[in-house]
Amino acid sequence: MENTTEGRWDSLPVKLNQSILETLEELKFTHMTPVQSACIPLFMSNKDVAAEAVTGSGKTLAFVIPIIELLLKREEKLKKMQVGALVITPTRELALQISEVMGQFLQKFPQFQQILLIGGTNPIEDVEKFKEHGANIMIATPGRLEDMFRRKSEGLDLASSVRCLDVLVLDEADRLLDMGFEASLNTILGYLPKQRRTGLFSATQTQELEKLVRAGLRNPVRITVKEKGVAASSVQKTPSRLSNYYTICRAEDKFNNLVAFLRQHKHEKQLVFFSTCACVEYYGRALETLIKKVSVHCIHGKMKNKRNKIFADFRALKSGILVCTDVMARGIDIPDVNWVLQYDPPSSASAFVHRCGRTARIGNQGNALVFLLPMEESYVNFLSINQKCPLQLMPPIADVVDVLPKVQAMSLADRAMFDRSMRAFVSYVQAYAKHECSLIFRLKDLNFAAAARGFALLRLPKMPELRGKNFPDFVGTTVDTETIRYKDKNREKQRQKMLAELKDKEKTPLPKRNFIKNKSWSKQKSKKERRRKNAAKRKHNEESDEEDEDLSELLNDTRLLKKLKKGRITEEDFEKQITSGPESKHKTEATPLDGSEDEEV
Repeated sequence: MENTTEGRWDSLPVKLNQSILETLEELKFTHMTPVQSACIPLFMSNKDVAAEAVTGSGKTLAFVIPIIELLLKREEKLKKMQVGALVITPTRELALQISEVMGQFLQKFPQFQQILLIGGTNPIEDVEKFKEHGANIMIATPGRLEDMFRRKSEGLDLASSVRCLDVLVLDEADRLLDMGFEASLNTILGYLPKQRRTGLFSATQTQELEKLVRAGLRNPVRITVKEKGVAASSVQKTPSRLSNYYTICRAEDKFNNLVAFLRQHKHEKQLVFFSTCACVEYYGRALETLIKKVSVHCIHGKMKNKRNKIFADFRALKSGILVCTDVMARGIDIPDVNWVLQYDPPSSASAFVHRCGRTARIGNQGNALVFLLPMEESYVNFLSINQKCPLQLMPPIADVVDVLPKVQAMSLADRAMFDRSMRAFVSYVQAYAKHECSLIFRLKDLNFAAAARGFALLRLPKMPELRGKNFPDFVGTTVDTETIRYKDKNREKQRQKMLAELKDKEKTPLPKRNFIKNKSWSKQKSKKERRRKNAAKRKHNEESDEEDEDLSELLNDTRLLKKLKKGRITEEDFEKQITSGPESKHKTEATPLDGSEDEEV
């Protein structure tokens, strides 16, 4: 089927409620997309559905409309605390978006109440809200939903509320599994009734998703929406109206090219993807200063309470820049995105397709551009074969100027910016090392000095990947970076206090350490013989004058001797255990010398 508008809503083989048709007209959804025309009749005729369609094909309406229709047709009307429909989705942004669409339809159906359960909000407030208002439709992320099932002690019995569930929808189902929610999903599915309608919606099919289809769906109808004119063996996974470009630039010129491009398109709406949260924090701050008279927002997975507001604010803008990680790559519908820029290629090839899908949605035109280093150019051919995603070379970006000195000046003026630069570089190298396509993105081929210059670093950080290597091509600042101060006076005060404490510790001489020598083998042997004699003595004489510590030793040795005589242990086991004295209780634990930790990328 062609992924464009296909027919009017009244052409469906099933009749939709008049209020739903009115809402569709008000929202200017005059025609259906293929995934909608395929899924809605099946869902409404009580079929399970597993739908695969390119991103931006209108999957949300394909399950929102059937949910309302199925709840309207229930013989027994839902009570306040009865959940009739549950939608599970991987990110809070996507959950917010689905809730917004659902809310637009529910304005005509006041008998149904929906609740949104996502991270970044107080779970106690969610519990109280549900207890007070109830909910018939629940839209949730897996972590928060699993948490709500476990809050029985607070007077919430969600397991009872979902007993009459009619519809379960897993949106972006493949992403739910990619993000490690499999255990949470299994827990949640254990609470749900087996007799229900289930829908799985995703842009790609994976082996894990196939397992979920077999486990959770009863004779599902599989729906795959293809682009018109594309052979079944080579399904294009990006929207047909997407113009997909790539550009090649050296590591030290990459950020300059990005800034030049953003300045030339400042009146458009643009998403800029980076590989890590730390890169978003660093480059986002730099872009706020360098791109004048443009609204720049930042979103990444480590943000907690801010994300919902930032997402809502950016959606409302006519133009602006959203700097983000892959938390914004899936299912998110931001109106009128003109360009998707991939500053760092994603760690997985499928994520590349999903990033591009934030533009050219529902039949609209859109553009995407990925920045590649010269050694990464073969990635273009890889995407064409592996993801059926052809790219075309963009002409060189014009009017590129060197903005890196300005970024360095920002680091010199505020230690917070200097810290961000170091964290960003470290996280970038770590992400590069973990890239799924390691034959192309090879860490050993990465020019660290050129990359550091591209990050506008004042000096190279101390990290395992750089240990023992010389970088004559990198010239750091002559300024002592320890003298760079925080603009935030309280933060600087804390830093100075910490430095003073460290200085005092350096002046204080270290206490003399007492080293305990290991006993010689001969003495250990004589001790073993003494213990054996004492064990025999203990057997004949219960009243021993030994001290408390020796008493426990003797008791243990006596037990071992009895086991040996009864044949429960071998002579070899007896020898091993009898020689492992109290010293074995005082083992030392090794700790890494570099104090390194895994950083979330």
